[in-house]
Amino acid sequence: MGTICRKEIRGYFTSMLGYVFIAFMLVISGIYFTAYHMQAGYPIFGYSLSSITFVFLIVTPVLTMRSLAEERRAKTDQLLLTSPLSVWDIVGGKFLGLAGVFLISCLIMGIYPLIMSNYGTVNMAMSYAALLGFFLLGCANLSIGLFLSSLTESQILSAVLTFAVLFLCYMMNGIESLLGETASTSLLAFALIILAAAVLIAYVLKNTFLAVLVGIVGEAVLFVLYLARSSMFEGAIQKVLDVFNLTGHFDDFVNGVFSVSGVVYYLSVIGIFLFLTVQSIQKRRWS
Repeated sequence: MGTICRKEIRGYFTSMLGYVFIAFMLVISGIYFTAYHMQAGYPIFGYSLSSITFVFLIVTPVLTMRSLAEERRAKTDQLLLTSPLSVWDIVGGKFLGLAGVFLISCLIMGIYPLIMSNYGTVNMAMSYAALLGFFLLGCANLSIGLFLSSLTESQILSAVLTFAVLFLCYMMNGIESLLGETASTSLLAFALIILAAAVLIAYVLKNTFLAVLVGIVGEAVLFVLYLARSSMFEGAIQKVLDVFNLTGHFDDFVNGVFSVSGVVYYLSVIGIFLFLTVQSIQKRRWS
């Protein structure tokens, strides 16, 4: 895993992509840092970090699109898959490489609270808790992008898919507010989610039978539950969609709360998508 990680980091800085990524992160964060803290005088560093979460919609697709999609297109993934390394070592190494590049930009941004302290009182614990949450949020985004990169050999398609998925997660608060809290609304939304899950299973695992089985059984169970107790569906879709609200758990860190639930949430997202990435590669390896 360490070998793959070092190879990935070296590749990002050899191709200048790593330098461009770090420069872009620092330019955007520097603009908001100057506006919020140097000019407006806000003492809470988390405000600027919360305002730049949109950058993940841009940098994540660009940084992750080549991770697996390019190797699949160039057939160099066959060399990795036939090496003594396990698939978990390969995926873990690539993720750590991505996280390492992102960590460099976060470490540099860690200087900002020290600069602020020269002009007034700054709560350092609160500032660095927000920076930790920002790092975990970024790693969660990177794990999603890595998984989507494993689904295709086209870098462009990988980038578009990653942007679309992250955009939906970014807009989750707005989507929740648009949906009614009635039981029938939740029923329809859950039915569409089950259908989408079946389509995803068919695409990723190439198993039509399993996809159809999941779709039919899932929809049947859903309607039985609705007929038995429709009241439990009231407002249920909002609670489910909140699971996909990546930035929602970051708010606690911004407010100076070291959220254990937030840490567990982000680590869970990372673990789930790395697991899905491994399964995607394993399926292609033996198909």
